[in-house]
Amino acid sequence: MAKVRPLPPALAEAAKRELFEVPERLEADLQHLKDWLAKQPHLKARTDDQFLVAFLRGSKFSLERAKEKLDAYYTLRSALPDFFKNRDPTCPKIRKIMELGVFLPLGVDGEGRRVILFRGGAYDPNEVDINDVFKANMMMVDVMVMEDDALIVKGQVGIMDMSNMTVAHATHMTPSLAKKSMTVFQEGYPLRPKAMHYLHMKSIFESIFNLFKTFMKEKLRNRVHVHSDLNTFYQSVPKEILPKEYGGNAGTIKEISEEWQKKLEAWRQYFAEDDQFCAVESKRPGRPKTHQDLFGLEGSFRPLAVD
Repeated sequence: MAKVRPLPPALAEAAKRELFEVPERLEADLQHLKDWLAKQPHLKARTDDQFLVAFLRGSKFSLERAKEKLDAYYTLRSALPDFFKNRDPTCPKIRKIMELGVFLPLGVDGEGRRVILFRGGAYDPNEVDINDVFKANMMMVDVMVMEDDALIVKGQVGIMDMSNMTVAHATHMTPSLAKKSMTVFQEGYPLRPKAMHYLHMKSIFESIFNLFKTFMKEKLRNRVHVHSDLNTFYQSVPKEILPKEYGGNAGTIKEISEEWQKKLEAWRQYFAEDDQFCAVESKRPGRPKTHQDLFGLEGSFRPLAVD
């Protein structure tokens, strides 16, 4: 029997309706993925049911798409060690980023979608390595993939708050880094982005906004919303699920950050074990995938112009 956490009734119905999940077929679908993974000489992958079911749901139960996602998940991780290797939640660098509350998973909106807040100006780019920011963020996403059924079934709504961002932030966010991060989130995770809301976007940072839009798939680009004030934003995202600092009732940024720091530390052993899983390109059937295959030519992106 499949070792998958039962979905609450509303999510179970949504999984059937939106993702074409057939509970009676779940065990066979999971076994199909395990059999396929066992035959891939280049992949050393997790095979626990809860992990694999996220990829089935994120692929709307297309077995071929789930295989592509799993391959991309490990291929991208192996290609980006700065993001994915040596992930220890007790590391001082990670703890500092968590304390700052850069990346905050919140509640769900009226449609049951997980809302996630990214506070781009919460850290000092002269003191914090942006690679570590992405590393901490992706550690949190990995935990959510394993335990957040709302995220996987209903999708997520992103909020990008650009207040307190400086020219230094823009300088550190290179086109190459933006391309890598967007490729990971769009290709390497079983996620379903439903909307992206930008707040407090000053004109000098439109270059960052346009940069990320360049690397978004068309469907996501069409779901981007830029808000000139919080009133229009509140019409899209329930005010009550936001942190106190944003006028909501979900606790303070500090409280949410501390809760997530404890959660990550509880998953410390998982991250230690996860370090062994990877893609080995020298063993891939056919032609190995190169950095250029995944992210394009490093020198082909124009540098950001920030006045």
